[in-house]
Amino acid sequence: MRLENKVAIITGAAQGIGKGTAKLFAREGAKVVIADIDAPRAEQTVREIQAEGGTAAFVHADVEQEEAIQAMVQFAVDRYGKLDILMNNAYWSKSGTVIELARADWDRSLNVMVRAIYLGCKYAIPRMIEAGGGSIINVASVHGLLAATRSAAYEAAKAAVINLSRQIAVDFGPHGIRCNAICPGWIITERGEEFLAQHPDAYERAVRCYPVRRGGRPIDIAYGALYLASDESTFVTGTALVIDGGLTCWLQDSLAQHLEQADRV
Repeated sequence: MRLENKVAIITGAAQGIGKGTAKLFAREGAKVVIADIDAPRAEQTVREIQAEGGTAAFVHADVEQEEAIQAMVQFAVDRYGKLDILMNNAYWSKSGTVIELARADWDRSLNVMVRAIYLGCKYAIPRMIEAGGGSIINVASVHGLLAATRSAAYEAAKAAVINLSRQIAVDFGPHGIRCNAICPGWIITERGEEFLAQHPDAYERAVRCYPVRRGGRPIDIAYGALYLASDESTFVTGTALVIDGGLTCWLQDSLAQHLEQADRV
């Protein structure tokens, strides 16, 4: 019970990484607020947690709206009496180069992936200080460290998440607040499962880029988040924890040689 008596908010927890983390946090003793715009899936997540004996509640939260974020934090405090953990995980992005992207899609991407973190921290940190401290976990990406094609908004946002996390760690460490980012590699969520079902060869091609020879699952990120949320990491702040199956540790010329050799097999 590594999170016993702790209260956590996880945004975007109706499915994917957020759902996997919410279920693990609840199994470890946390009271979890599932914040999402997808009410049916979010309520299903709550039911699954409760069926396992955990404690969870759903709050509808559109993280593009400042009032919704403020209400989300207040909901957690009203429901469970305090706030110890905030995991900013909600995501929306549009692919494209800076020429291809419409201004509205750029704005929405940055609003959901960056501004929502600023606002979540703005309203959560005072309540965490009241509780004696807390842990903030911001979901970034390996795309915040390295660039991919036609991903201008996503790359910009995830890089911003990493340095914003460092800034929050610097500013609020003296108040007992730790803030870290997680940088996942390829994580196969529900949407990924649907894609792979339609393209069965895609998985084997993709995993050749990963030294561990598999794609990630939400639970892989959830265990990293559990460490950062727990008291086991009280000396860890301002870091970007890469959980990517080794994707970013390969020199590109070595990876290219590996893929060339694999294609010849």
